[in-house]
Amino acid sequence: MIPWRSWSWLIGKQCQAIGFSFSDNLLILEQAPLIQHALNLPALFTTETVKDAVTSIRRPFITFVLGGPGSGKGTQCARIASAFGVAHLSAGDLLREEISSKSTNGELIRSIIKEGKIVPSEITVNLIHKAIKSSTADKFLIDGFPRSEENRIAFERIVSFLIGVEPDLVLFFDCPEEEMVKRVLGRNQGRIDDNIETIKKRLKVFEKLNLPVISYYSAKGKVHKISAKGSVDEIFEKVHQLFSSLKEANGFA
Repeated sequence: MIPWRSWSWLIGKQCQAIGFSFSDNLLILEQAPLIQHALNLPALFTTETVKDAVTSIRRPFITFVLGGPGSGKGTQCARIASAFGVAHLSAGDLLREEISSKSTNGELIRSIIKEGKIVPSEITVNLIHKAIKSSTADKFLIDGFPRSEENRIAFERIVSFLIGVEPDLVLFFDCPEEEMVKRVLGRNQGRIDDNIETIKKRLKVFEKLNLPVISYYSAKGKVHKISAKGSVDEIFEKVHQLFSSLKEANGFA
């Protein structure tokens, strides 16, 4: 008799063979009965069995990376990605790329960011979803997201069908406000939101909307707080210790 694990693997492979991939998992879940019929599976394989097999094809390790503007999230994420082979998705970069595309969404995003406000959750989540689908990675840092409870709920509603209910880890870079302002004004990257008026607005938005997200995941034991004071190397030393501790349990290289 073929063990369940082998059947699960086989069903997943057969789904892929007939043209379904990770990006189609939501469709597969909705049409599991049809897939069961198309694959001519024995009656003992219920719709739930097919769903379980398909969703087991790929389940990436997700880390949300949070912190105020200028807290060093992007810099540290780049080093984590290099040291541990993790794909780095920056919510801000994805939004800026959309702006550069001159799409309708891009123009809307530009005006919202210029005001220091939060981009609608549906837009940001769909850009993240698209980036995950197009990647072959199985470990992701999602940098600068979720920025609000609305973001968090939208991610769980839209993406959770594909990769799980919640992130595995939430990394929070805790940095004093005066240090964040100093860093943002000094980075001179030509970004439309790097000016003192917008920075002050962003910090107020961060305190009002982002901190409740951190509190939510803290209550679930998922938050790891890193002091973002000090040099880039000093901060990364703390980060490296954290990810090294995950190495054996979660396969970080």
